[in-house]
Amino acid sequence: MTLSYKSRRRWSLIILLVGLPLYILAAVGIMVMLGRPPLIVELLVYIGLGVLWALPFKYVFRGIGQADPDAQDDTQN
Repeated sequence: MTLSYKSRRRWSLIILLVGLPLYILAAVGIMVMLGRPPLIVELLVYIGLGVLWALPFKYVFRGIGQADPDAQDDTQN
């Protein structure tokens, strides 16, 4: 099932405004449960979690910053 540009744009907004803060809270909660690891380990875990959240949503975010490819061009020469 292919999402339209408009749908992908809406989903990316929902993911960024709702999903990302929830993911951040979960990541911080996990780090609190682990205790205070050495600084380099903590940094690597946060970097890994920072990259990991975006991988499932790679398709949703692809091309969102571009102009709508489905929109008709109203300018005529």
